[in-house]
Amino acid sequence: MNQSRLQSFPVQEVQLVYKQKYKPSERPQISTSTECYQVILSTWNVGLLGFLEQFKIILLNRANRVIGCCEISTGGMCSTVVDPKIIFATAIKACASSIILAHNHPSGNLTPSSSDKELTKKLIAGGKLLDIMVLDHLILTSESYLSFADEGLI
Repeated sequence: MNQSRLQSFPVQEVQLVYKQKYKPSERPQISTSTECYQVILSTWNVGLLGFLEQFKIILLNRANRVIGCCEISTGGMCSTVVDPKIIFATAIKACASSIILAHNHPSGNLTPSSSDKELTKKLIAGGKLLDIMVLDHLILTSESYLSFADEGLI
């Protein structure tokens, strides 16, 4: 193949960068849904809990220590679009061994919708393929939370 022809294609280079700011021993360790709720709530703009639906994930290492939290999407008052590719791209880039899903219901209703349950099943299946465990899915309101794991939904 002609060398000059190869050079004429504009191709972007993709780089993965992972920079740790904290030692693993300094990160919070999650072993209960209450600890999970406290960690995720600390990253939430509490003023938006009753206004806009948001979806976030907590990224964990093998010892269930928090690598970080990431906002996946922000939507309207009754839904937000969640793209599994973004969730797993984030988890892979962070070298996460497991993730915890979290989203809020601005209505204040903690009952998971059929869409919430379907999405959770889809992400659990995707995680199994990638060896990234989905440990829990929290639904938050301005007053409380529901844990899929505590309710036997995972």
